[in-house]
Amino acid sequence: MITADNVLRALHRSTLISELNDAETDILRGLLAVRRFDAGEFIARPGVSSLTDALLILVYGNIEVSAIVDGEPMRLRLTEPGDLARIISFAGSNIVSIDATIEVKEACTVLLLERDRLESLLDTHSRIVYRVMRSLVRYTHGLARHKSAENDEMSNYFYGLNGRF
Repeated sequence: MITADNVLRALHRSTLISELNDAETDILRGLLAVRRFDAGEFIARPGVSSLTDALLILVYGNIEVSAIVDGEPMRLRLTEPGDLARIISFAGSNIVSIDATIEVKEACTVLLLERDRLESLLDTHSRIVYRVMRSLVRYTHGLARHKSAENDEMSNYFYGLNGRF
């Protein structure tokens, strides 16, 4: 069963509400859809997805995202509350097309934020939209820094660079 505390914990960890006050957080929460998936289900597959413009926020469970981006395979595992997927599809609209496979490895509950629903706030609560998008940039930057550090560590391990291994 999903509780309001679980939703708030996931939103806090995702950083989506880090700059929002309580009233703004309530407005954003009103836009979210809650979905539950069983192990073995596919949330998305290339060419088969009803969530093309939805940001996926993990509440609990285990999800694997795999895609080919610019000819390179990419894999991302969502295991912690607040982990995000479909950021580029959410922000990029028709400009960027990434066909990803999103497979549920362990039963999960996710929050879905559809881009149209967030954009519906532009005229009345543009500050919320701006702050959510800023948090997505920070989240993505944090992922990039983490992956870069992992690559450096692997290079050091395999090639004995910098005298660390």
